[in-house]
Amino acid sequence: MKTVNCPTCQKQVVWCSENKFRPFCCKRCQLIDLGEWAEENHKISQPMQSNEPLNEEMLDALEEQFLQHNKFFVDSE
Repeated sequence: MKTVNCPTCQKQVVWCSENKFRPFCCKRCQLIDLGEWAEENHKISQPMQSNEPLNEEMLDALEEQFLQHNKFFVDSE
């Protein structure tokens, strides 16, 4: 089972479709992050290179890459 650390408070959270706040642990942490985006403390550094919509295969590959490289994802047994 995959777990992630909440980007806001670092609490471990199970990564599953039942967690409606993922990757956050709760609504509060989700709203704190939204506020950071609204204040432009977070931003996307550059636009996507392709104008084509992403297909399922591309989305799966992106998710796998994200899981492998993101520092707050952790494997739990």
